[in-house]
Amino acid sequence: MELVFNELLGGETTAFSEGSNAFELSARNLTNEERRTFEVGDSFFTQNWVTAPASTEARDGLGPTFNAQSCSSCHSHDGRAKPPDHDDDPVRGLLLKLSVPGPDGPVDEPTYGDQLQDRAIGGVPVEGRISIRYESVTGKYADGTTYTLRKPTYTVREPAYGPLHPEVMMSPRIAPAVVGMGLLEAIPEKDIIALADPEDSDGDGISGRPNMVWDDRQGKHVLGRFGWKAGKPTVELQSAGAFHGDIGITSRYFPDENCPPVQSACIEAPNGGSPEVPDERLAKVTFYVQTLAVPAMRNVDDPQVRDGARLFMKAGCGECHTPRHETSEDYPLRPMQGQVIFPFTDLLLHDMGEDLADNRPDGEATGREWRTPPLWGIGLVETVNGHTMFLHDGRARNLEEAVLWHGGEAKQSRDFFVGLSSDERESVIRFLRSL
Repeated sequence: MELVFNELLGGETTAFSEGSNAFELSARNLTNEERRTFEVGDSFFTQNWVTAPASTEARDGLGPTFNAQSCSSCHSHDGRAKPPDHDDDPVRGLLLKLSVPGPDGPVDEPTYGDQLQDRAIGGVPVEGRISIRYESVTGKYADGTTYTLRKPTYTVREPAYGPLHPEVMMSPRIAPAVVGMGLLEAIPEKDIIALADPEDSDGDGISGRPNMVWDDRQGKHVLGRFGWKAGKPTVELQSAGAFHGDIGITSRYFPDENCPPVQSACIEAPNGGSPEVPDERLAKVTFYVQTLAVPAMRNVDDPQVRDGARLFMKAGCGECHTPRHETSEDYPLRPMQGQVIFPFTDLLLHDMGEDLADNRPDGEATGREWRTPPLWGIGLVETVNGHTMFLHDGRARNLEEAVLWHGGEAKQSRDFFVGLSSDERESVIRFLRSL
């Protein structure tokens, strides 16, 4: 199957920038008024929140425990975070989700909640620190070239309230780039559901399925689109969840402070009002994230890029990383309506094999399933964020390693890549870098 594409990965919203600000630009087709709203949302996304009470009432209420002081602490330049290099390297953008088995599915870890908080305001204990140890995993391409991957193991050191539950399930999550989220939200739900094949009825070994999650606003289960396991249905709920879980900021969707019952200092700490981020402010941040532009594809006519695209499709990568979508004409934001886009994702859950499994269910997602991440912008991560760490926990040190970690439903595609010649492998990577 030939891949037909062009440089306008985000349709008319696409921005043309290859510099360090490539992820920070607004959709090209915003009006002047929409651009002003974008700038206000940018300020709330970028600036730090502070401890309450404070004279800056619009930004107080940080914590009491938290992982970051602003959205951009994790999504630096609206881009992708990386794991710490060592135990003393500050963790910025790597989260550790926690849960334990419950009678009807996973529940919060009883002492530390659903996410380890490695920072806290004055007078409140830090919950603990993340420690990562890597084991080398070696392999060989069909042409005899060897490679080495690194397999991480996560532990919590210096736990403030004693050991974690013996049955704790931990899942590391790196902060991804946030470009194009409004466009992903604008893809009709029925189009995504139509791509699902949970029983693998066509026998191709790929059985993507949706994560149907509860939406309080609509009072029903809807398609999850955002987060590493598609646990949030909208940009607004994803943003509100990040405010609450990462910064400790309450909203009407998450009105309670993130303080498990045993953490008395956390419970007694002052707050910044109820809620700490009002609906209007949350709406501005949501609009900002929805209207961040996707950068244009580069080197579209390069023969090696074209050959890499052909091999990408021949390997079956496009079965999950679905190249093309069309956004709805009914989506509430005019700039995102009726766009032909190339995000390279089906937004569905796929079993990625035991090597990538976190063994922690999330909604309808199993411990082996992950949502297919979009690929647009992936080739600019090094320029924007200064690193090339990929996958859900940043274990892959480059795009080649990211491909080699694929298993489960993606094993056939991975094996195809392993069987390519050195020049062919470089063509695939060059194609990915062009996105």
